[in-house]
Amino acid sequence: MKLLTLAAAAAFALLSSQAYAGPAEDIVAKEKCSKCHTATTTKKGPSWASVAEKAKGKADAAEKMFVYLKTGGKMSDGDDHKKVEASDADIKAIVALVLAAK
Repeated sequence: MKLLTLAAAAAFALLSSQAYAGPAEDIVAKEKCSKCHTATTTKKGPSWASVAEKAKGKADAAEKMFVYLKTGGKMSDGDDHKKVEASDADIKAIVALVLAAK
């Protein structure tokens, strides 16, 4: 009986963790952000941790990042970043996710 209870608890934990993905993670997956970015390592684009580090202490960083993601545009290295197709609230959630990266 204990084995069945443990198996049920493990299955619940495994399946429920996906149900708690927030809007930022859902949009990041939908927009395929991980194609160019990760939380901690540089790929084609900078890691979210390096973006957060650059933004640290800048009062307007969140607003600038929001506008940048909402409209798309040139990045500092000259590459174009695509416009994120999401609601303002979802883009703000992405900005919070990126700025919280360590």
